[in-house]
Amino acid sequence: MAGGATTAERGERQQDTSGPPRRPGLLGRLGPRRLRTVVILALALLVLGGGVLWVLYGSGWTRVERVSVSGTGVLTQAQVREAADAPVGKPLVSVDTDTIESRLLRELPRIDSVEVTRSWPHGIVLKVVERTPVLIVESAGNGGKYVEVDAKGVRFATVSDAPKGVPVLELTLSRTGSQTASLRRFGSDRLVREAVRVAGDLPSAVARAVRTVKVRSYDSVSLELGDGRTVAWGSGEKGGAKARALTGLMKAAPGARHFDVSVPTAPASSGS
Repeated sequence: MAGGATTAERGERQQDTSGPPRRPGLLGRLGPRRLRTVVILALALLVLGGGVLWVLYGSGWTRVERVSVSGTGVLTQAQVREAADAPVGKPLVSVDTDTIESRLLRELPRIDSVEVTRSWPHGIVLKVVERTPVLIVESAGNGGKYVEVDAKGVRFATVSDAPKGVPVLELTLSRTGSQTASLRRFGSDRLVREAVRVAGDLPSAVARAVRTVKVRSYDSVSLELGDGRTVAWGSGEKGGAKARALTGLMKAAPGARHFDVSVPTAPASSGS
């Protein structure tokens, strides 16, 4: 039929009009005013972010100007600063605190632990905890000097003068007999740790009086007090029980010169 629509054309028109209406895109939904607001906010965030980065990295407002040190006793603050080698003049945000901490522990064995923190806007703070000697060992081949040993058995420093009140550790290890087996089994470092263990278990009154801790083997640790009295302690095991036995024994026999608590259930004293 002339001028009329074909069946196919009528079907296409019907299909087009029956489908769901197309939704406008995000920009279309926003409208001109809202779109302008979004663009302005995005630009503001970019400017703000760039400003923050410039303040942190490009300006002189947040650069390292000072390094503060606390907690030192034997070490000086200057020694700690030098070993830390903090990047003075560099952006504070770029400082690697873990690297500074590792460097200090490596360069200064006297430091037991250290906390490295940023102090905005210009500082780095180093909080140091030094090792404390509980025993000293005469330095072999280095007459008149002593090696300090801390509560963990770590030998951390050599000093010319013995610290006051710190007992001397004598490792009188025989190379023959049963003591050889003890040395071979435990090693000298383990025996040093056993001596430290004994020193830590001593009653406070005895600990203040101890002048020498002698180690002949793992099972043979003895003490010499400043007034000449001696204590046979045995191994480092059952330290609490031995400390209690020694306290009671010294009260019961104040005139004794030798005490044996190697078997804490059967302590003994002798001499007068």
